[in-house]
Amino acid sequence: MNYLTQESWQNFSPGNLSLKLPAVQATVVAPIIKEASDASRNWSNTPLSQRIELLKNAQSAITEAKEELAREIATETGKPITESLGEVAAVIAKFDLSFQDAENHLRPQTITDGPHPAQVRQRPRGLAVVIGPFNFPLHLGHGANVAHLLAGNPVIFKPSPLAANVAGHYARLMQQHLPPGTFGLVQGGAAQAISLCKHPLTRAVCFTGSVTAGRALAQELAADISKELALELGGRNAVVACEDADLELAATAVADGLCLTCGQRCNATSRVIVNKAVAADFEKCLLHSLERYKPGYPLTPATKLGPLINSQSLERYSSLINTAAEWVLPGSVPSDVCGLRGHYVTPAIRRGTGNMEAEPFAPVLELETFETDAEAVVKANATPFGLTVSVFTKSESRFRALADELFAGNIYANLPTTFSPSTLPFGGFGLSGNGRPAGRGFIRFTTHEQAIQTAGF
Repeated sequence: MNYLTQESWQNFSPGNLSLKLPAVQATVVAPIIKEASDASRNWSNTPLSQRIELLKNAQSAITEAKEELAREIATETGKPITESLGEVAAVIAKFDLSFQDAENHLRPQTITDGPHPAQVRQRPRGLAVVIGPFNFPLHLGHGANVAHLLAGNPVIFKPSPLAANVAGHYARLMQQHLPPGTFGLVQGGAAQAISLCKHPLTRAVCFTGSVTAGRALAQELAADISKELALELGGRNAVVACEDADLELAATAVADGLCLTCGQRCNATSRVIVNKAVAADFEKCLLHSLERYKPGYPLTPATKLGPLINSQSLERYSSLINTAAEWVLPGSVPSDVCGLRGHYVTPAIRRGTGNMEAEPFAPVLELETFETDAEAVVKANATPFGLTVSVFTKSESRFRALADELFAGNIYANLPTTFSPSTLPFGGFGLSGNGRPAGRGFIRFTTHEQAIQTAGF
């Protein structure tokens, strides 16, 4: 479906294509921007303590609705219910982390070593637009939403049209506990997103999505240097498995990083670079670990591998697995799962050829070998992305030496590439983003820094 100009649409559940989801109407943008603009002054003048109390009420409402929200995520996006419950739990926890960040960052600083009494304070930027993805339809947009709200900025949330219903439920819960106009919702596709972002009243934009869309958005906004643009894009994330690695631990981490959310994560594992001396043993461990990931219906608690989001993703997966290569584990597209038609696929592994440069956004893995750590670094860095690298070794000094050479915003030892807790910043280098990390500390990009200096009255 083309969401560029759609006035309304209905999606099918990717785990059950006979289930048609409620229709969604595209939003007229101008009235929502006016409401946000009208609310801006009052919200920016609301004390931080009151903003926190109002958002705590929203947090309580989301906590009460957590199971329903999780079921909606699983139904609408195909994310397994256990993962969906985890996403909602992360949304709830994000409130508290954001409250802490706000109290630390928004506090004025007194300057005592200058020629005059002075203070540095944080001022709200103004209207913020947050554009969320389908794979974490609540959590990824929510972090930016709450940070901007705490900073005194009204927010307009534009979720993915592939997750419009659950995002609408989340937005209603937020709106019930905030002043009118403070938190707006715009449903739609690229046309609505561009209209929101280019509007002269918009002062900040946070986008999570593909490199193609992120680059296009940056070009659209390039002429307006007053807008703050935060981009969180994709990755071609590697696991480096050294010869001293715990191979079973590494294999489990790779299987998880490859298959969680059916590979549809920006920090999914899509490459493994394993020491040649242990490559054969690692492959055996990995194939065994992947036996846990059988396609299943997303709302079944035992399911670990749900479907891809839509037919376009399925076509991209099919194109990848039909590429001429040496396949360690050929992928497949089951005709049905549990008697249901859906966008189901199985994990696939191929020998490294160095030419799968695009982010697969599906459970397709490229396997390479190395002989020296220097060679491992060259191969790990041989991508325009720089989001996450995980190193498996029993030597801390070796890990730290490798970490110093790896080009990525997130480097982990003996952990999956997908293990990215909200307690840390999250952002990437290169095509993975523009240095405005999500996760902890994002609130730094929601304000203007203002210097106040006095020389007597």
